[in-house]
Amino acid sequence: MAFVELEKRGTVAWVTINRPDRMNALGREVNQGLRQAWLDFEADPELRVAVLTGAGDRAFCAGADLKEAAARGGEGGLGGQPPGSLPGPSVGITTKPVIAAINGYCLAGGLELADACDLRIASENAQFGCPEVKWNLLHGYGAIRMAHSIPHAYAMELLMTGDFIDAQEALKIGLVSKVVSQGQLVAKAQALAEVIASRAPLAIRATKQLFYASLNMPLHQALTYYGPVTRLNSLSEDTKEGPLAFSEKRTPQFQGR
Repeated sequence: MAFVELEKRGTVAWVTINRPDRMNALGREVNQGLRQAWLDFEADPELRVAVLTGAGDRAFCAGADLKEAAARGGEGGLGGQPPGSLPGPSVGITTKPVIAAINGYCLAGGLELADACDLRIASENAQFGCPEVKWNLLHGYGAIRMAHSIPHAYAMELLMTGDFIDAQEALKIGLVSKVVSQGQLVAKAQALAEVIASRAPLAIRATKQLFYASLNMPLHQALTYYGPVTRLNSLSEDTKEGPLAFSEKRTPQFQGR
């Protein structure tokens, strides 16, 4: 049985952590499977958007598999990442947009994984938390990432208490953009992915690049960085197709080049 599955639904890739008996916990095989899924997604020109979710209805991902880590004596870190890996979840490999469809528990490394995605929607049964401080562990990558994703006071309360919040609270603080019924999560995530997939793929990828690069830059530096990215996009065939389709009152046929 594969611990991570990639299913193509048109131009949308569904990446599923398939370990429901362990709350979709992150272990060595899960992390290896996720890394390969992102590489496959990035390399496939037909796939434009990915949705990441967890199998079953109990958990999106409950974090690192502590039992597995204990059995290894901590070798490779709590999530079983290979030596020399870049910090943070491997979803950072891809330049294409990724949506986290969050059902059930989204805790610790699972919350880090969701926060590394570009968009997050949750079902009503979702629960979020950073319980690491209860066990003298660190929500390390997540503490850094969360400083950019939600307001300071909310982030520090989550990080310092280890308490859980529900989906409505996550919506209130901006950790997710939508809360839907559990039965509608898959359909809503697919619909959102299809909307994004219908947009110009080069513009989407350039927008993602600008968004994340600018987080760590002063405004004047970000505006300087913006110029070359914009010029590169303006030379593409799709940039000719967009205005032409508009003038001809038809749907543009973007080729991603």
